Amino acid sequence: MTLSNDLDCQACGACCSFSSDWPRFSMESEAALDLLPARFVAADEGGMRCEGSRCSALSGQVGISTSCLVYDIRPDVCRECVPGDAACLMARDAFGLSSA
Repeated sequence: MTLSNDLDCQACGACCSFSSDWPRFSMESEAALDLLPARFVAADEGGMRCEGSRCSALSGQVGISTSCLVYDIRPDVCRECVPGDAACLMARDAFGLSSA
């Protein structure tokens, strides 16, 4: 696996739009989860609320310019995303974005 510092997450957003199964809570504390605005949390409270496959906290247009509306308090699954890892490249490929 080749990780890349050349991939700009703010010009991508594919990982946040690829699958409604990805933004699932795992190791977050109750206190950390309580910081997330309720409008971004799924009804079952198991992860981030999605609109289709897209996380509701993603703002902007995938592949052009994006930002996370809860970046400073984003869940662990989002913090673990690494530009250029297998999941990143799979999501980018699904949107027809080049890998570098």
